[in-house]
Amino acid sequence: MNKKQLFTFGEKFFKMKKQCISLFYSLSIFGMFFTLFGCSSSQKIAALKPEPSMNAPIVYKSNTSFVSMPMDVTLAEIEKQLNKALNGLIFEDNNLEDDKTEMKIWKTGTIKLIEKDGKIETVLPLKIWAKFKYGTEFMGLNDTKEINLDGTITLLSDVKLSNWKMNTTSKIEDFQWNQSPTIVVAGKNIPITYIINPTLSLFKSKIANKIDDAIEKSCDFKPYVLDVLEKMSTPFITSEQYETWFKMSPIEVYTTDALLQKSKIAMNLGLKCNMTTMVGQQPKANFDRTAISFKPVTFVPDKTTASIAAISTYESASRIITKNFQGKEFASGTRKIVVQKVDLWAKDGKMIIALDMTGSLNGTIYLTGIPNYNSVTKEIYFDQMDYVLNTKGLLTKTANWLLQGVILSKIQANCRYSIKENLEEGKKNLLPYLNNYSPMKGVFINGSLNDFDFEKVEVTDTAIIAFINATGKMKVSIDGMD
Repeated sequence: MNKKQLFTFGEKFFKMKKQCISLFYSLSIFGMFFTLFGCSSSQKIAALKPEPSMNAPIVYKSNTSFVSMPMDVTLAEIEKQLNKALNGLIFEDNNLEDDKTEMKIWKTGTIKLIEKDGKIETVLPLKIWAKFKYGTEFMGLNDTKEINLDGTITLLSDVKLSNWKMNTTSKIEDFQWNQSPTIVVAGKNIPITYIINPTLSLFKSKIANKIDDAIEKSCDFKPYVLDVLEKMSTPFITSEQYETWFKMSPIEVYTTDALLQKSKIAMNLGLKCNMTTMVGQQPKANFDRTAISFKPVTFVPDKTTASIAAISTYESASRIITKNFQGKEFASGTRKIVVQKVDLWAKDGKMIIALDMTGSLNGTIYLTGIPNYNSVTKEIYFDQMDYVLNTKGLLTKTANWLLQGVILSKIQANCRYSIKENLEEGKKNLLPYLNNYSPMKGVFINGSLNDFDFEKVEVTDTAIIAFINATGKMKVSIDGMD
């Protein structure tokens, strides 16, 4: 090949190469354009994940609740508990030297309690054995005598219920003998009815005092109150749909002195406690009988004020919000995305909302927002929502259509969850516990509950906490316990 032919070949090769480069460049531009803006393709989006704050336990400041619970204990219930506690030998004093008297008292029948002019009349069938030492110690000149009494004693008692114990101050009003009182002489029972009645004053106050002691020991209602509180403190589910549990934790119990009226012992009971609503797993019962403080007071308000902490873990909130996006498509022109999953966590006092999506964009985008509450719709929503971008460059350019306000507003509309049904169903499920509810045999709770009022939202590292207030009334009656 001569120089002219070689030059001609080189010129043609250069032109061909130039055309190939131009064609390759054009194809590359077209491919990029097709990739970025084609309707039938999707682009992988890779955003930098904002890491959550330190994973600390749920710690929040809760307002305590005050529950007013007027309590009635029927006289029939006290009578029942008294008869159950006092059986057979109910008093024994074997010390003759302290007061020159030994005494044993047996209950021989059913004790009857009757209200009489604001006092309790007690009819007590009993048998009494008593030994008396009389005479003088000088030169051993003394003797002892035994007396046997079998009959029914009627006592009239002033009554109080203080510190959950029934206290009586009794006086013997009457004796009715089933058999003639006897005195033991030379091993034989000698009737002494004609002389015993005038001498009863010598020991009837002693008998009355011993019966008062027996009543106080047998009528301690604090264990029953603790049993009721323990039952009420057991967490129970208020909404299976929202996996919501209610828990009450007693702190202090206040009580006024009791009054006897209409055959009932009536007192005002106040309960200071914490109330919590948990979303997710059943909370643990941690009732501690020894930690409950009982305090006597002169007055208890008749209004119940409940401050409930509604705790929604991020896991449960994410699950609920994900359901909001099911079957929904978000579009801008010909581009479409579908949110497959939502995750929530906290960072620097704000919420991070991670959206896993498919469609024109595949991957995860991150939004930031501040949780708030809509008192009209009763919804938790996220205010001041915006995208979290790792760069203002390529990601912004390729996803520009996603950043348009219309798309963000559509997404924001679904990044919320209503607690209206939760509150309504919670109230509905609480009502049975205020309608002759019996946590244990013989104990009945009645009351009413007003609407819930929202107070505030707080964010922790592990949960969103909504504080809700409610008012109402409650009453406890005790009648028919085992």
